[in-house]
Amino acid sequence: MILWIVTVTLIIVMLTVDFVGHVRKPHAPSLKEAGIWSAVYVAIAIVFGFIIWGVMGSTAGVEYFTGYVTEKSLSLDNLFVFILIMTAFRVPREDQQKVLLFGIVVALIFRTFFILLGAAVIENYSWVFYIFGAFLIWTAIHQAMPQEDEEYKENALIRQLRKVLPLTDDYVGDKVFVKVDGRRMVTPMLIVMVAIGSADLLFAVDSIPAIFGITQDAYIVFAANAFSLLGLRQLFFLVDGLLERLVYLNYGLAVILGFIGVKLVLHALHVNELSFINGGQPVLGAPEISTTTSMLVIFGTLIVTTIASLIKSRKDDREKELIDS
Repeated sequence: MILWIVTVTLIIVMLTVDFVGHVRKPHAPSLKEAGIWSAVYVAIAIVFGFIIWGVMGSTAGVEYFTGYVTEKSLSLDNLFVFILIMTAFRVPREDQQKVLLFGIVVALIFRTFFILLGAAVIENYSWVFYIFGAFLIWTAIHQAMPQEDEEYKENALIRQLRKVLPLTDDYVGDKVFVKVDGRRMVTPMLIVMVAIGSADLLFAVDSIPAIFGITQDAYIVFAANAFSLLGLRQLFFLVDGLLERLVYLNYGLAVILGFIGVKLVLHALHVNELSFINGGQPVLGAPEISTTTSMLVIFGTLIVTTIASLIKSRKDDREKELIDS
């Protein structure tokens, strides 16, 4: 219980620092500022991981770091969609920080809800591991398919909001509500925030089953998720324009999701209670994948994906230079 209180308090402090120190005064962070603060948030996450290691033991520590890296890598997909949304709505760069911080807070709320729900379901219905595993394998297959040029499309909620809300024609700084000729109106900033929030909801549905494949400890799941999200605002400005160079990112994420999906199915076989599988008895012959193995596979996949992507990008750049010359 003490760890929960300390963690939640630290998260609130970090979000407050983000708001008071960075977001309250609209500005576009420089590459140096984004880099420094990204490093600070990663350092805090690492230090916290070693605290978990010291307090809860090495197994919990490995689970935290594996979950953190998994969620951080999946958050790159969040960033890509955030970039699409910002571009589609033409959000002024100096006002993007506020939208991103809102997105992070909403993501934390959604994920906390799904974590508590997932933990309760897993505790009472072990067969849910089959569903989680199948869902992640399906997601991995979809992720590995050739990706078309992405373009953000407004969902039904956004389209409905445009119909019912008194919307200003343009942004008014980073304000959400303004008065125009005595009439209270909303700016496009609200629409962007709702778009980010609805995207966060979809990402929560993807990411929570993935980390439950690494650990079923609700606290570790929460901590890894929270610290992977904190610092996402700074990372946005650091990698904006660089994400497109990670040309094999979707394949790397597909491998990670598929691996965790298989691990979940194997775990489901070990705790099986479904009568039509092995007569409702655990399938003891099914292999069990350790957390250490999971960590090595996930780290290895990310390293190979990043190196291969950079090599491919540099090769493409050289070929383009030759054609231009």
